[in-house]
Amino acid sequence: METTGAQDAPTAVAVVEPDGVVSGWSEGGLLLLGWTAEETVGRPVTDFLVDPPPGFPSADGPRPKGSIAVRHRDGSTVDATVTVHPLRRADGVAAGLVVTLQRWDRRPVIADRAFEQCPFALGVYDPDLRFLWVNAAAAAVVAHTEEQILGEKYRELFAVGETPELDDTAYTDKLSEVARTGEPARLITIFRPLGSAYANAWATSMWPVRDAEGTVRAVANWGFDMSAEYWARQRLLILKEATRGIGRTLDVISTARELAETPVPGFADLVTVDLFDEVLRGEEPPVSAAVTTGGTITLARAARHSAKEDPDPAPGPAAPVGYAPGSIAARCMSTGGSMVQLAVEPSQGGEWAFGPGLAADPAHWPPGLPLIDQSIAARGLTGRITVPLLARGAVLGVVTFARRDRPEAFTADDLILSEELAAKAAVAIDNARRYTREHTLALTLQRSLLPQRLPHHGAVDVASGYLPAGAGAGVGGDWFDVIALSGARVALVVGDVVGHGVHASASMGRLRTAVRTLADVDLPPDELLTHLDDLILHLPDDPRPEGGFEPTGETGATCLYAVYDPVSRRCTMASAGHPLPLLVSPDGTGAPVVAQPGPPLGIGGLPFEVTEIELPEGSLLALYTDGLVENHGRDAGKGTADLLRILSEPGSSLEALCDTAMKVMLPDHRTDDAALLLARTRALDPDHVADWEIEPDPAQVAHARRLAADQLARWGLEEPAFVTELVVSELVTNAIKYGQPPVRLRLIRDAALICEVSDGSGTAPHLRRARTFDEGGRGLMLVAQLTQGWGTRHTTNGKTIWCAQNLGPT
Repeated sequence: METTGAQDAPTAVAVVEPDGVVSGWSEGGLLLLGWTAEETVGRPVTDFLVDPPPGFPSADGPRPKGSIAVRHRDGSTVDATVTVHPLRRADGVAAGLVVTLQRWDRRPVIADRAFEQCPFALGVYDPDLRFLWVNAAAAAVVAHTEEQILGEKYRELFAVGETPELDDTAYTDKLSEVARTGEPARLITIFRPLGSAYANAWATSMWPVRDAEGTVRAVANWGFDMSAEYWARQRLLILKEATRGIGRTLDVISTARELAETPVPGFADLVTVDLFDEVLRGEEPPVSAAVTTGGTITLARAARHSAKEDPDPAPGPAAPVGYAPGSIAARCMSTGGSMVQLAVEPSQGGEWAFGPGLAADPAHWPPGLPLIDQSIAARGLTGRITVPLLARGAVLGVVTFARRDRPEAFTADDLILSEELAAKAAVAIDNARRYTREHTLALTLQRSLLPQRLPHHGAVDVASGYLPAGAGAGVGGDWFDVIALSGARVALVVGDVVGHGVHASASMGRLRTAVRTLADVDLPPDELLTHLDDLILHLPDDPRPEGGFEPTGETGATCLYAVYDPVSRRCTMASAGHPLPLLVSPDGTGAPVVAQPGPPLGIGGLPFEVTEIELPEGSLLALYTDGLVENHGRDAGKGTADLLRILSEPGSSLEALCDTAMKVMLPDHRTDDAALLLARTRALDPDHVADWEIEPDPAQVAHARRLAADQLARWGLEEPAFVTELVVSELVTNAIKYGQPPVRLRLIRDAALICEVSDGSGTAPHLRRARTFDEGGRGLMLVAQLTQGWGTRHTTNGKTIWCAQNLGPT
């Protein structure tokens, strides 16, 4: 092995007398140059040199260093490195020189030169982390010469307080771990070289150096500046975080805050987002002309986020911020371009004080950038990037990214990242703005279509609650209604339209109008739902402006229609796919109403079943939509049980009970609308109802008038007596003349005086205008003129003609 090593890297050693004559020659000289000792001893050493240095080989003269050309015995030239050491006797007198020659391109010389000239930082430490060797690149990083650091301990040489920039605990701890365990390691550290104002990212590999017995004698490491790759990766991570974190909600303020928080502290130390007031309100932003002309531009501070607490409190979201004409923000919004302000000047070498490998050279900046602005330095900033928020050709506002707690200024790559963040956020803000506009429009439409206040009715006490879905879902199509019917009855309605948004609200309005129209006809619940189902089936699809068609939202809608009669205390209901109501008895026991719900509206061809139940006076009937009892953390069964438990609690007024149920049942983040309609039943006093059967004989008309007059006298209603007698006379006459038995007369005293005449015929009368010489046809016209309302309702046994007279407050 030693012979092989000598052959791989032979070393020639010559002893030269003071007069320059060779007096000794090693075996390595034969291997390196082909000369034997017999051929070299006694000859001048300069005979073997191609171009001997002047004055060589005097003991006190110049000594060659580095490489030198040497003559080979075959006449060729060998490049070798030369080392010259003087020889002296005991008395100090020069005794000659020892000259060592090694071939340049063989180990270990070329390896030494390669390591020395390596652009990566190389170093060797003993187990106590004393410097044993460093190359020039490593010396430059630590800003010390090799002579200054050899033999010194790293932690003592770069102690805190002297050169804190190099006090890298993670780096030295990892070196100690490698020395202790003998296991190689890799490490990435953020390292700021001495004399630099920019923190670089360094990748370092460490490994143990062992002797022939395997004992760890040293730790070696190499590192290189990977700032360009590292910071590029950090920018990608910030973009990834922005993609995931910006635009999570359809709320303008929340999106602005997400934009302000995402790049702090990884990219910037302070971010502000200013938007036009129109954007915050969901309106269209100002046109470009309004931004570029005029005086001060007033924005609203939508978000502000800092890496650390500021001495001055941040303004609230609605705080106005004014930008004078010609200011950086005003110029950005008027031109649509970004501006970079730096607090540093170019260095003497003409390079910017940025990290190596980054796009920091002025040639990489767009024309006119960056702008050296010493005023931001006075405010403690090292740099600021101002970017306009542009979406779909409109200016929404402006965002600024500032650095103040870190020494490095922004680079051209940072400008690209800033613009990318602003572009992503601008689209998200504009989407939130558009949603706010549509949500406000849909909510306004829906509120206008829902009852503004529930009517007072003698049959029931009512209270209602409605809450739209959260910001992410949009306004839905939940609705309810209370409709007064003939005979002191009342209709309770609740429904739900599939979908969200303006279309759902419009569909809900159409359904509510249709139900009210059908309720005026006084249809039974199952017939009303059947007509409503047929109506939806025959509705055309809604045309879009582009010429396409969007299916109507009524398809798949649900509806529950219930009619309560305070005279009989019976409630008749039918459901079109809607949850059945809850019933709480006066004694506090409650349960869902047992009935068979029909199919949702718009299916067609399937019947709706009627359920009729008798309700004790004071019963509580709760009609609701599925959004009240269903959410992500609760199924419909548990939600219904929870609602029933809340409604069964005694002691609360109807309004307080409704508010409590809405508050307890609904989470803060709702995905669906929720509506609740509570009705506590009343029973009409039997003394307020009079009912007679009339013989189908015209002579009985006078008897019917007397019965009505006597009853009004008992009630003390003398004022409406005359009109009531006329009405009874006309209605009973028509029933006997055109109807079929049995004929019945009923008077109901409630908020109005109601007169009803029933017969067994299903033929409905028609109001018409009688001509001058007609003998009939004036009866219903007279009834319509003398009363405040009249109508016909069909029953399973015939029909009922009714009319009502207002009695005023009682």
